[in-house]
Amino acid sequence: MLISLRVFIKAVRHLNITPQNFAELKKIILKYLTDSISEIELTKLQDWLSKPKNQNKFKSYIKDDYNLNKLYDTVDADMAFDKVWSGIEKQTRVMPLYKRNVFRYAVVASVVLLISLTFIFKKETPVVNTPIIVNNNIETGTDKATLTLADGTNITLEKGQNYIANNITSNGEEIVYETPNTAKKDIAYNYLTIPRGGQYYIKLEDGTQVWLNSESRLKYPVSFIDGETRQVELVYGEAYFDVSPSTDHNGSRFKVLTGDQNIEVLGTEFNIKAYQDEVLVYSTLIEGKVLMTTDTYSTELSPNQQTVLNVNNNNVELLTVADTYSITSWRNGVFSFKDMPLNKIMKVLSRWYDADIVFVNKEVENIHFTGVLGKEQSIENILSAIYNTNNIMYEINDKTIIFR
Repeated sequence: MLISLRVFIKAVRHLNITPQNFAELKKIILKYLTDSISEIELTKLQDWLSKPKNQNKFKSYIKDDYNLNKLYDTVDADMAFDKVWSGIEKQTRVMPLYKRNVFRYAVVASVVLLISLTFIFKKETPVVNTPIIVNNNIETGTDKATLTLADGTNITLEKGQNYIANNITSNGEEIVYETPNTAKKDIAYNYLTIPRGGQYYIKLEDGTQVWLNSESRLKYPVSFIDGETRQVELVYGEAYFDVSPSTDHNGSRFKVLTGDQNIEVLGTEFNIKAYQDEVLVYSTLIEGKVLMTTDTYSTELSPNQQTVLNVNNNNVELLTVADTYSITSWRNGVFSFKDMPLNKIMKVLSRWYDADIVFVNKEVENIHFTGVLGKEQSIENILSAIYNTNNIMYEINDKTIIFR
């Protein structure tokens, strides 16, 4: 039964459900702008923005946290606030709350590139030329993967297609391994390969959850031997791990091998980015503790810490990351970029859209952008937002994007 938003707010206030800090509010504002907000978060946002002092915080956030003044002469933060507030006020009913797999949680209805939203900026850029669309064959990414069994058989996993065999079940969007009825002494390995333009979720036999980004490959046992170290290998690509704790498996530790580094955990959440065409491997801890080791280096990470391994010289840098959401947002159906050059943004997008990128005009490669992009958007919508922001000319020809 639907109830009024006002009644729901009173109920939430009575329960004392309020954001703990402004960092939480930033995430909620971001979810509102990308249509991925729950009804409880929506209520929190409305309640929070109803206080004048918080409205000023919001306006400062738009101006300062996103460094927008560097790109535009004037930033109308008042108009930005009015836009968000009026939109929230119009939502007079409580949205249904669905407990979904995080890949399906963020239902992004529109591209939100903060530096190009018309309600934030007053400056108008005169149009000199228009983009050229010769033949656009670039498709938005989706759930798809190739499962390679221990005997070498390849199984194509696609949205809308089911696969069931032994202790393996897939509905086309995720694959789940159940504990076999009989214990096995020998370990059999499977591979899950995600192509460009794909993503996939896998639940391993021990309950560990793994989200795999585009152009990634994971090697893992069909089942683990209880009491022995649980070991998987991120052959290449990017993955987010939510590891089943060792206390549930007779103390068995969990290891992730990635090229020249080894991540050992007891029970935690972390993100590893190790693409073949990049020399840096990023390991970011979200919760718990991990031990990161190479042949010459070893360190224990705490939450919000990140190691950056240079595979060319094996040097490791230990960093503190203030905003882990930008690193892990891809698994929630969102790309979040903060003060990032266009060439790096396009490298990320090229994997998701399976597109080739060419910069004829080298000067535009290092123009910095800050914004949030829904992964369900067409490439034309995203390029249009970039074009409208800085009048950057581009051409789409088949599956190639050319910046001129």
